[in-house]
Amino acid sequence: MKNPGLAVRYRLEALAVGALLRVLERLRPDWSSNLLGLFCRTIGPCLPTSRIVHRNLELAMPELDVPARQRIVRGVWENLGRTLGELPHLASLRENTPSGPGFEVHGAEYLAQLVRQGGPVLFVSGHIGNWEMLPPGVARHGTPFASFYRAASNPLVDAQLRSLRRRAMGDTPVPLFAKGAKGARGALAYVSGGGRLGMLVDQKMNDGVEAMFFGRPTMTAPALAAMALRYRCPVIPGYVERLGPARLRIVVEAPLELPNTGDKRQDLQILVQMVNDRLEGWIRKNPSAWLWLHRRWDKALYR
Repeated sequence: MKNPGLAVRYRLEALAVGALLRVLERLRPDWSSNLLGLFCRTIGPCLPTSRIVHRNLELAMPELDVPARQRIVRGVWENLGRTLGELPHLASLRENTPSGPGFEVHGAEYLAQLVRQGGPVLFVSGHIGNWEMLPPGVARHGTPFASFYRAASNPLVDAQLRSLRRRAMGDTPVPLFAKGAKGARGALAYVSGGGRLGMLVDQKMNDGVEAMFFGRPTMTAPALAAMALRYRCPVIPGYVERLGPARLRIVVEAPLELPNTGDKRQDLQILVQMVNDRLEGWIRKNPSAWLWLHRRWDKALYR
């Protein structure tokens, strides 16, 4: 690295993150979840980023009054903290535990069907609940999928996070594609070869296609819809509900019915809108479970 100061900063950040992860790993999963959840719930609402959450809620759910928005803001930060606190423990969470830390899967019959039929599959979800649990939880039902990820700016920290994700996948290693042109090419080749790919499609993409979301037009990533229509492969919606500290429910839904109007552009628009509608429905069930921290709509609305 050419910048010695930056290299030192990266090493110090990696040491701090590594120390935090070691502390969290020594705690019970529910205690780790509670600790980070409480910390982020306390600190997060004071950060400037929370203004984006308030504005997003004003735009998406104008019926909410100020106290309701404040409760959701606290819940958003708490969920983010819990998700981070649970990350070191994903590999140890067990399915169908009677109480305490663990996870369950609703809709496992759709996963069993995918195992029987084989071929490429696209899983679609958003940053809802503990979204990090979706890949390892689904993998334990015989349907592991590759994922896109946004690399951390610090490569040393990024390596630590990727290591945790690989460990959570256990004996079913799958590729992680970094967001960007190179990753997109790799993912396309992976799907064309019969691979399964999961995508979180709830963030704004400036060069995407316009679709409605919470009653407002917004630019939306079209890659998932384009791949699904190109290969006519199943699109499986799913998300993660938080039932308690380190206690999660993975909800797998029936495959979407792919449009086939004879007009490729119209089919793309229809499918993108179908996905946005599904995401909106999940978020409305529990607004605190979604990561409202990014500017989802036109930047002019945030001035």
